[in-house]
This record gives sequence, structure tokens and C-alpha cells, in this order.
Amino acid sequence: MLQRITLHLGRTASHPEGDSRDGYEITAPLDADGRLVVEEWREARDRCRVRRFRTGAPDQHGWLLHRAGGEGGANWGIDYDDASSDDDEVGYKLDRHRFMIGEYVSIREQDDDFLPYRVVAIHPLGKPVAAVLS
Repeated sequence: MLQRITLHLGRTASHPEGDSRDGYEITAPLDADGRLVVEEWREARDRCRVRRFRTGAPDQHGWLLHRAGGEGGANWGIDYDDASSDDDEVGYKLDRHRFMIGEYVSIREQDDDFLPYRVVAIHPLGKPVAAVLS
């Protein structure tokens, strides 16, 4: 089932408390354990969207991708522009991580740094927010 997942920047050297104004909203299929489901993604890939938000910058909109290559034979990433891969961002072992409230995932941003993001909300697409962690 497609879920809307909200991530906020976790603790970093420049943001010791994290930052709720820096994050992602990802629409993706999750199983009951909070893991991405590649078969469901294939069926709904046009609906698997990403919104990147941060203070002082316009929102970026892209697509959640599953690509061949990487550790384990495939990886999950974000593509903001079909014409270029220069803007792509890659998740760290997102095939193994669980998207559960309070858990962390890492995303390698365009500057090649992996940053931690905390899962703060997950809810079924089209329904009101089911859980929020502040």
C-alpha cells in the first residue's frame, strides 16, 4: 500500500538538534514491517513521488527510483530531472531499512554527503495523518 513518509533532518554537526525544516516527503509502498516493496513500486512507480524541502530553497520535486547496481544488486534513489543524473540522490541500504516512526535512514545528497533523516510521520496515501513524531 502506498504511504506518505515524512523525514526530518537528524542530528548533524551543523544541526545538533536536527531540523524539521529540512527533509523529504516520500510516497512509496511499504510492507507491514515498514520496508519498501519493489513489486508494488513497479506497479505504481508514477505515483511514487518525492518532495525535498529545506529552509531558504525552493522545494524540489522528483520520483522515487529503484535501479540496478549498488550493494545487493540494486538501490533506491531520488531523481529530480530525467535529463540528468547529476541531481540524483541515493539512499543508504534503503532496501533493508525500516520506515517506522522514530527510525533513521541515510540519504546521499548531491554534494556526496550522507545525512541522517528521522522518520517522523507515515500515513496511507489519501488518508489523514496516522502518526506524527515531533
